[in-house]
Amino acid sequence: MSLTDKLFILFGGICALLGIASAIGFALSRKVTSENGRATVDNLNARIKAWWVMVAIFALSFGLGRGVTVVLFALTSFYTLREFISLTPTRGADHLPLVAAFYVLLPLQYWLIWTDWYALFTILIPVYGFLLLPSLAALKGDAEQFLLRVSRIQWGLMLTVYCISHAPALLTLDIPGRPREGFLLLFFLITVAQFSDVMQYVFGKLFGRTKVAPVVSPSKTVEGLVGGGLTAVAAGAGLWWITPFTPLGAAAMALAIVAMGFLGGLSLSAVKRSMGVKDWGTMISGHGGVLDRMDSLSFAAPVFFHLTRYFYT
Repeated sequence: MSLTDKLFILFGGICALLGIASAIGFALSRKVTSENGRATVDNLNARIKAWWVMVAIFALSFGLGRGVTVVLFALTSFYTLREFISLTPTRGADHLPLVAAFYVLLPLQYWLIWTDWYALFTILIPVYGFLLLPSLAALKGDAEQFLLRVSRIQWGLMLTVYCISHAPALLTLDIPGRPREGFLLLFFLITVAQFSDVMQYVFGKLFGRTKVAPVVSPSKTVEGLVGGGLTAVAAGAGLWWITPFTPLGAAAMALAIVAMGFLGGLSLSAVKRSMGVKDWGTMISGHGGVLDRMDSLSFAAPVFFHLTRYFYT
């Protein structure tokens, strides 16, 4: 089966499922009358709308090529880094490190992906970036809360640029017998990660009783994690045919994505709670900021990328 045939089946199947989900969401919005029930249905419908947008972006990026996909993720990193920094206290001495983060390290990281310079791509930010940022801050001569200030910028850069950039880096993988199918690996990663988020929310609302971390994230429950996670793993196993994995291998990869995605969401919730905010922003209706939707992907992308590269290239 050709790449085009696989994508046609994928997009057709997902659009059909989203059409059914949209119809169900519309019916529930007309039927539910309680305040809590309406809030739940509104949230679910917002997630379905976000899926429609993601499918449209996927179709656009595939049609226009790899360069557009890399640029879209670079813009995503820019917006998520901006959301992170906007909620993080900074001082005048931090302006130079921030300029370096936004306008040097971020575009350079994605240029390395575009040129397929793997050796430098993997160490640019965690080595050279982490050395550059405190050096630039120290040149300003402001030592007040120096470690805390620099660490916040480094952590934001690592999370929103380095980690997220591993998603489009899947396009550079050279898998024997599967030329140009990195896009399908990217599709697999995002679909499993986002489907897990949605199903954990649904299972948590329907059956959630036991809180995983009540102070950090009151909405995350053991029942939601198990039910939604297993559903996402099953979906990942069902998508084995678009990947170089066996059905069992696809399930194992999906499990890794689910586990890391959950830890990413939990960790970022802890960061938000520490700063006294509920969402990273308001850019996405019903979902908060861009980082609120990318938190799970930021942890899952580098793990999935390196597992795939190690075992299948």
